[in-house]
Amino acid sequence: MIEKQETNRIEYKRELNDKLEREVVAFLNYHQGGVIYIGVDYSGNAVGIDDIDDTQLKVVDRLKNNILPATLGLFDVITEKLDGKDILKIFISSGPEKPYYLRKYGMSPAGCLIRVGSAVQPMTTEMIDISYARRIRNSLGNVAARRQDLTFEQLKIYYEAAGFRLNHHFAKNLGLLTTDGKFNYAAYLLADENDVSIKVARYSGTDKIDLVENAEFGFCSLIKATKSVIDKLDVINVTKTQITGRERKEKRLVDVVALREAVLNAMIHNDYMTEIPPLVEIFSDRIVITSSGGLPQALTVNEFFSGISAPRNKELMRVFKDLKLAEQIGSGMRRILSVYDKSAFDISENFLRVTFYYDVKATSDVTNNVTNNVTKNIRLNTTQQKIMKAIEQDKSVTTSELAAIVAITKRQILRNIKQLTDMGFLSRSGTRRAGSWVVNEASLAQANEERELFEEIAPLAKQLQALYKKIDKMLADGLISREQYDDMMWVPEDDDEGK
Repeated sequence: MIEKQETNRIEYKRELNDKLEREVVAFLNYHQGGVIYIGVDYSGNAVGIDDIDDTQLKVVDRLKNNILPATLGLFDVITEKLDGKDILKIFISSGPEKPYYLRKYGMSPAGCLIRVGSAVQPMTTEMIDISYARRIRNSLGNVAARRQDLTFEQLKIYYEAAGFRLNHHFAKNLGLLTTDGKFNYAAYLLADENDVSIKVARYSGTDKIDLVENAEFGFCSLIKATKSVIDKLDVINVTKTQITGRERKEKRLVDVVALREAVLNAMIHNDYMTEIPPLVEIFSDRIVITSSGGLPQALTVNEFFSGISAPRNKELMRVFKDLKLAEQIGSGMRRILSVYDKSAFDISENFLRVTFYYDVKATSDVTNNVTNNVTKNIRLNTTQQKIMKAIEQDKSVTTSELAAIVAITKRQILRNIKQLTDMGFLSRSGTRRAGSWVVNEASLAQANEERELFEEIAPLAKQLQALYKKIDKMLADGLISREQYDDMMWVPEDDDEGK
């Protein structure tokens, strides 16, 4: 079903005519982009296209050659059936290098057009000047790379794997050159060597206190770095496999498709001119992906969530689409929101953060259960033991006095007290000024008994942790398949049959 009338974002055409480029330019310069249907009348009824394949090729060729700046990566032309008839659907993003214009008229009111309601209007000279000034500031394509001795062997390998062969004109064809023929910043990001590194930080808990791994994927083609990050997360995003008397159940911590789309969005739309690359953080309860630059092209939050596409870096978008990493324009947001709600996104002026909390039914990571839970629930560290001893001697002792006694900062005292409270060993009675500490003697006694048990199983836990790390590495290195990995990591579940 489609709308029965044209709107600010929808245009109908009974057939391909000489006004196509005008409509596309108007959508490229419009902040929401738009969709053009060919083979549909003005009332939204299908009339069809006789030679759909030939028409599709003509549309792509005209949009590539008759509009400037380059539009590759900013539109999709797909075939669809409507009421049993073949039609074309053209998705157009809001372009990042406004103003776009008709090649034969140049950057003038005759060539620069914009969507106003359901009509196409020429841009004023003032609008053209303002848009052009913004384009010069923001585009990766207009900024020369800091190095010009760039090579692209990795990129060529990826294109060949996708069924394409890059010729010696590839840099120009992919928009990797400035107007004066130098490699631009997009080329720098896609080159075999650069200074851009994507960090994947892993923490043992829900905060950033205990960093257990700080991996870096970069100093290489952004395509290779992106694939490496996705592969790393595929290992982290373990499958819980439970075998019962009747069936085998599998569940990932985070939805695989949504996680992949969030990574790709961060890589493609990050504002690399800030020199802040995307960041991936893995906690015990969630995965967080952060990109710099906030929303591109002055998109509103509602427009962003509705799937309106305005690629910040069209050169990167083109390459990622060529390599089948990115799919239909605007589809990434729809994929994520089909699984998670809008609260997963934290959008500010300078950053965009996506947080995926783990599926609580799937959180049975054996390594963390054996090591973290035993440690957290049974064993007090040296600092916590000192704090508990001081509190047992003086229930009214203040946090400032505790800091002096234990010889650490007040902030560290507060952090440890929160942990002791969370573990059930300590609570507070009365007000902050006139209150006192309450020690849970039963919990402490139980902890002392269980500490002996912990000391017996700790060596086994370390061995088990080392074993699972080896299995993770075997998967990452391609030595075992995902199915073999899942078989090794399954967790038996009690059932009624006692098996």
